[in-house]
Amino acid sequence: MLSLSELLVILLTCLISIKYLKVLWATRSLPPGPIPFPFIGNLWTLSFKLHPVILTKLAKSYGNIYTIWLGETPLVVLNGCKSVRDGIVAHSDALSGRPVASLLKDLLGGKGIFMANGRTWKQQRRFGLMTLKNLGLGKSSLESQIQKEARCMVDLFTTKKGEPFDPSYILEHSVANIISALVYGHRFPFDDITFKDLLKSYHYIVENIGSSWARLYDAFPWLMRHIPGPHQGSFRHMNHLNEYSKKQIEIHKEKRSSEEPQDVIDYYLDQIEKSRDYTDSTFDEENLLAVITDLFGAGTETTTISLQWGLLYMVAFPDIQQTVQKELESVLNGSQVCYEDRKHLPYTNAVIHEILRYANIAAVGIPRTCIKDLRVRNYSLQKDTMVLANLDSVLYDPQCWKDPNRFNPQNFLDIDGNFLMNEAFMPFSGGSRVCLGEQLARFELFIFFSTLMQSFSFHLPEGVNEVNTKAIYKMTLQPNPYKIRGVPR
Repeated sequence: MLSLSELLVILLTCLISIKYLKVLWATRSLPPGPIPFPFIGNLWTLSFKLHPVILTKLAKSYGNIYTIWLGETPLVVLNGCKSVRDGIVAHSDALSGRPVASLLKDLLGGKGIFMANGRTWKQQRRFGLMTLKNLGLGKSSLESQIQKEARCMVDLFTTKKGEPFDPSYILEHSVANIISALVYGHRFPFDDITFKDLLKSYHYIVENIGSSWARLYDAFPWLMRHIPGPHQGSFRHMNHLNEYSKKQIEIHKEKRSSEEPQDVIDYYLDQIEKSRDYTDSTFDEENLLAVITDLFGAGTETTTISLQWGLLYMVAFPDIQQTVQKELESVLNGSQVCYEDRKHLPYTNAVIHEILRYANIAAVGIPRTCIKDLRVRNYSLQKDTMVLANLDSVLYDPQCWKDPNRFNPQNFLDIDGNFLMNEAFMPFSGGSRVCLGEQLARFELFIFFSTLMQSFSFHLPEGVNEVNTKAIYKMTLQPNPYKIRGVPR
């Protein structure tokens, strides 16, 4: 006669075996990949992270389209320019969904733009695009605002008097003030405590989203929601961000008038009023909070990190820095940098594009889901299948770049020195989920970077002879903390 404990062991073993057999059976209809372990899938193989180096190694073994398992959930990975473009570009609409269960999804509540699906995503994204345009994106009004912040940035760098300093906070402050003015209608003073607290919350969330805890959450959301750990801190920090935004919304409600809306919150509150009688409207204050988080977070993080990498690369490659400065001198002759100047500054423009390619801020990108059955190259993917376009494999694809593992602005220049775009340049992803703030980021990067190159020569601190260009993997690929000297020109 079996004891109760023995019976429970047998039942548990049978349950695990049945679930594992179901996973193995499911692999028959998916692209090849490493054999998943019971319960954890391939999380051990991945070191519990979606790191670009690991994903690229797996592609060498299983091909440019393969499957990995996050627990009991399959994730189809697209590698290389051809596979990625055949997926997220050629099947843009079919691959426009977001995973329904993940840490990011729960943090944003499935609201807003970044992690929303269906009608919510379409309405909120359309609103975001139209509102940024209404607020001056692509026009001289917003460009002058970026130029003003660039001058403030130069003033802050000048206060360092050529001594070694960490430029990260100054860069972040300047970039964040652009999106803050667009979203909240105001900028933050340099030493503002509230601003620093907001950034602290954003940093915590970004770091946690790229951690092993987040991968466990994505694999077992039903379990991780109830287990203590650093991932729970992300929800506390998200609440802190939302509390600030709620206060700003109330301030905007009190100040609303018949005048033209001045920022994203104004436009959104107007949209809520206009949509009250429409039963299919998704415009409400919960979605407004998520849109604010989407715009402020995405509008600050990646552009700031790109500028951090840009300054670091200029120190690492002083000959490239000098060539940029010579071109700026000969073309602009000290005048203020405008975005239109990029057409006459091919080398500088090429350097900025190479910074985005080589640094690969977005790492592997964010998973999508199939909203209907589709076929990508030789594989059929069913509706609701998760798909990850490995952006790193596109930006480093040896079939598309002259020397992908070396920082080389010639990747974006023809034999006559004219700027040349490459279809494998996808740092902002592609298809219908392409980064909403791509145009704003391009304006900011060109004006901020060119203005800094025009104003300073950047060097290592005295006694430091090596530049550390290795990346730290969080949700994004970031440089190790560093100090440089900015010598006024």
